[in-house]
Amino acid sequence: MPYQTTVGSLTYRFADLKTLLAKASPARSGDALAGLAADSYEERMAAKIALADVPLQRFLDEALIPYEADEVTRLIIDSHDANAFAPISHLSVGDFRDWLLLDSTDSSTLSAAARGITPEMAAAVSKLMRNQDLILAAKKCRVVTRFRNTIGLPGHLSVRLQPNHPTDDLRGIAASMLDGLLYGSGDAVVGINPASDSPATLMQLWRMMDELRQRFEIPLQSCVLTHVTSQIQAIEAGAPIDLVFQSIAGTQKTNESFGIDLALLREAHAAALSLGRGTLGDNVMYFETGQGSALSAGGHHGVDQQTCEARAYAVAREFRPLLTNTVVGFIGPEYLYDGKQIIRAGLEDHFCAKLLGVPMGCDVCYTNHAEADQDDMDNLLTLLGAAGITFIMGIPGADDIMLNYQSTSFHDALYLRSTLGLKRAPEFDAWLAKMAITEASGQLRPIGRGHDLLRTF
Repeated sequence: MPYQTTVGSLTYRFADLKTLLAKASPARSGDALAGLAADSYEERMAAKIALADVPLQRFLDEALIPYEADEVTRLIIDSHDANAFAPISHLSVGDFRDWLLLDSTDSSTLSAAARGITPEMAAAVSKLMRNQDLILAAKKCRVVTRFRNTIGLPGHLSVRLQPNHPTDDLRGIAASMLDGLLYGSGDAVVGINPASDSPATLMQLWRMMDELRQRFEIPLQSCVLTHVTSQIQAIEAGAPIDLVFQSIAGTQKTNESFGIDLALLREAHAAALSLGRGTLGDNVMYFETGQGSALSAGGHHGVDQQTCEARAYAVAREFRPLLTNTVVGFIGPEYLYDGKQIIRAGLEDHFCAKLLGVPMGCDVCYTNHAEADQDDMDNLLTLLGAAGITFIMGIPGADDIMLNYQSTSFHDALYLRSTLGLKRAPEFDAWLAKMAITEASGQLRPIGRGHDLLRTF
């Protein structure tokens, strides 16, 4: 059905709900590239005004991508919890924003409503929100997950230790792991992006990380970020796999371009659960997402990139992951042109995922050809810390020498924890104290040459 609003003497008409959502989106280069963005600031504001009056129920009645044509749409509709939706079912998108910001809408209220909120509802309300609204509402969302430690507790920040190496050299990777551990990083996951897809190389990486974990009794989990089919085969071959990784997106066509579908993810989830390697919980999946992937794959169906991204969180939510993160600035300036767009996208992604009940982190990052720099990343890092981000990346010097992009360092995690008073996962924190890496206060101790971890080299 068409939507319209009158501003002054002008009447703006929008053909359908997906057009309205696209026109109401904050400016970003990807939507302009796709021909979906508003033609002017006036049209964007008119779309926001019209969107504010749309009932939330409309998102259950008007699918952006047809139910018959897309399995992610079917997942969203078929898994919708009508009972959880009932308390907010009478609201419009504008009313929903106001409800989210009420003091009386607390963490337990949001958790109870999560399964009743669709990704499209979350994306829609985010388009009406200022950055501070996104921070305030996300801060109230609580999503706690467990494998060998506990992630997502209030007042905590975890770090993915990312020890990538351009040749998958085991000693080089181990050195980066050691560096990260001595800076108190690694409680989210030790996750390697391999340079090679060789099964023999991948097996060496899994075994090396697991041997180090067992030798020092570290309460962490590891992951090699290769394709899910390779991980299923490795599980069958006896690899010591903790978390199964996969990049996911918000449409069936985009996921097909990644070589996956929901059935394959279900197979991988079952395979990981069958290993029973978690000691505290059974959240065994790790997903990565990012705005622009659907457009890049030609799988966006005329839906704006932020709404497509939010739909990916329905896929993540289905498999109860330990971790999900948006690699927000990695895709490049064709989709998020500059620091302003990257910052906004990171806050949107975190808010939408947490609202839907997904444990959300962010790779606060940019590529060298984007109009962004480390000051922009400092700003986004600080804003996400205030918003209650689940985890960030920890990379030596913030410079990934294998993937060739700029992210966050072990020192950045120390800055954020110190500035905002954030703690590590409690089990990991206790291990750091036991190993004399930290003081009882949580601050790092000077490490001498005789430290147990250093004797491994």
